[in-house]
Amino acid sequence: MLVKVYGSAVFGVEATTVAVEVNIDKGIGYHLVGLPDNAVKESSFRIAAALQNNGFKFPGKKIIVNMAPADLRKEGSAYDLTFAIGILAASGQIKAENISEYIIMGELSLDGSLQPIKGALPIAIKAKQEGFKNFILPQQNAKEAAIVSDIKVFGVNNIKEVCDHFDKATELPETTINTREEFYNHLDHPEHDFADVKGQESIKRCMEIAAAGGHNIILIGPPGAGKTMLAKRLPSILPPMTLHEALETTKIHSVVGKIKDHGLMAQRPFRSPHHTISDVALVGGGAYPQPGEISLSHNGVLFLDELPEFKRSVLEVMRQPLEDREVTISRARFTVTYPSSFMLVASMNPSPGGYFNDPDAPVTSSPAEMQRYLSKISGPLLDRIDIHIEVTPVPFDKLSEERKGENSIDIRKRVTKARELQTQRFLEYENIHYNSQMGTKQISRFCRLDSASKDLLKSAMERLNLSARAYDRILKVSRTIADLEASEEIKAMHISEAIQYRSLDREGWLG
Repeated sequence: MLVKVYGSAVFGVEATTVAVEVNIDKGIGYHLVGLPDNAVKESSFRIAAALQNNGFKFPGKKIIVNMAPADLRKEGSAYDLTFAIGILAASGQIKAENISEYIIMGELSLDGSLQPIKGALPIAIKAKQEGFKNFILPQQNAKEAAIVSDIKVFGVNNIKEVCDHFDKATELPETTINTREEFYNHLDHPEHDFADVKGQESIKRCMEIAAAGGHNIILIGPPGAGKTMLAKRLPSILPPMTLHEALETTKIHSVVGKIKDHGLMAQRPFRSPHHTISDVALVGGGAYPQPGEISLSHNGVLFLDELPEFKRSVLEVMRQPLEDREVTISRARFTVTYPSSFMLVASMNPSPGGYFNDPDAPVTSSPAEMQRYLSKISGPLLDRIDIHIEVTPVPFDKLSEERKGENSIDIRKRVTKARELQTQRFLEYENIHYNSQMGTKQISRFCRLDSASKDLLKSAMERLNLSARAYDRILKVSRTIADLEASEEIKAMHISEAIQYRSLDREGWLG
């Protein structure tokens, strides 16, 4: 008897429906065809044990399982449940009247219980698009799939529950969540708050500007000055994610199996990879391409602590994704594209010893050593970082103050207002949403200066020996500062503040 059941394969952040045809005939043997990888091939052992342990029989006949489309590579263990239900239906052990209305996915344990799968959200989205009415999957992934409306999601713990459902013995409970309610409930509770930060008012201001314009930022300062602590608090002042951004971000995390028991992600991601990371782990890739850290931080923050310690090749592969806000991974048979629109926050010590420009610290690095240390970061990468700020250690009297600083929620309100102005400004441009994304055309249109501001910028560039690359960056940052004050025009005071945020561009910064 021939039975057709449906599963799904995930490529990039999109899913493709896979039809699993199970045919049982006279003879003996188990044949699995349709380009399966080793994890899929091993499924027969897991299925046989799971059926046996739940009172079913693994048919001692010739079983042919075909996975169509046959030229598409199938990987992972998530097809176990699909095959098992197909085999039970084809051998007449369970009824299969409306089985074609279901997408069925899940990894089986030997006792018949189910393990979580990856990519439940993209699979549910595709199933809805293709008109499937029901989706059976492991209980741990049910909330994630239930984000999608107009498809019934059934989370199960054991293969027996699925069999009873098809035999009409028991009804499976449907998993439902109110996506909007769930999403908006999680918004206003930042784990790390700027209220905890003592002193560092100028750096907080800098963070606010970076968040308001989506600018990449680098923090330069000695160990213990608070660079990492400040970076961790940046997501708490970014505007809340829109429902569309939350769905996009959840999809990427779903593909790597990082959602589990959660519904929609409401907090912006904050990723902080170690400096020993490989270039594939950072941008994504592998034999079966997986998203890298830059895609996992999509719509959030990527924090690179101790930037000069990262391998040069790792930093260089980041240049193109920073510009295009997506990364394309090409293989001989296929190409996948992952979104990677993130804010880069980097931190570094000003010298290998860590203490530079500090009169009380012992001089441990020669100018040549410091030049070599700083030259690990290439010009083109620095070119993509709008704000450079020096972080100085907090004096004792500030540290011991009882007074709390301004909290993240108040700062976030100002940031959100500035972002709303930018959204209105760039409505006619498809891929530009905030100031840091402006190209040369938009800069000349939206960053017009009066004569006083022009003179100030000219004299600053000559006096501080600022490079040409700093010119555009200063204009973008000053546009953001003006937006925070709801000013239509860029004024001289906005320009002068923006000029302060280009430390690394000054020639002779080391001397």
